[in-house]
Amino acid sequence: MKQPFERVVQTHGLSVLRVCRALLDEHRAQDAWSETFLSALKAYPQLDQEANVQAWLVRIAHRKAIDELRKHRPEIVQAEVDAGDDVHSETPAQNLENLELWQVVKTLPEKQRLVIAYRYLGGLSYAQIAEVLSGTPEAARRAAADGIKNLRSKLDEAQAPGAKR
Repeated sequence: MKQPFERVVQTHGLSVLRVCRALLDEHRAQDAWSETFLSALKAYPQLDQEANVQAWLVRIAHRKAIDELRKHRPEIVQAEVDAGDDVHSETPAQNLENLELWQVVKTLPEKQRLVIAYRYLGGLSYAQIAEVLSGTPEAARRAAADGIKNLRSKLDEAQAPGAKR
């Protein structure tokens, strides 16, 4: 038996938001998140009971994020950083939402950024990521490894003494 849609939102809302935030700036991510769940609400009654709800939602979120990018051409996010957006990082979970980390994730090549978002924020398997991105699980695994390596390198550079912030 399928769970009520409200429960689906509670269970998967944060991971969908993380995927949207990995692809978009904060405000557009909120819009894509809302559009994801509005679209999912309409389609949920027809969703097969055996379907992977999280993968289904991530796929919708990916499409909604692309729609957002098409509606609003990418803009430089530096203005938001300069404006001093409020950033909280009291717990490890909240550290994920740290603006600095999101800015570094956004500098990764597109495929690496998408695979990292889907794998580590959306919780998808490499096979599911390959389906979403029309590739192979091996290519998704390689993109994730390369992306993590790039993230570590960029974060190390940012934390090095004398690094520009």
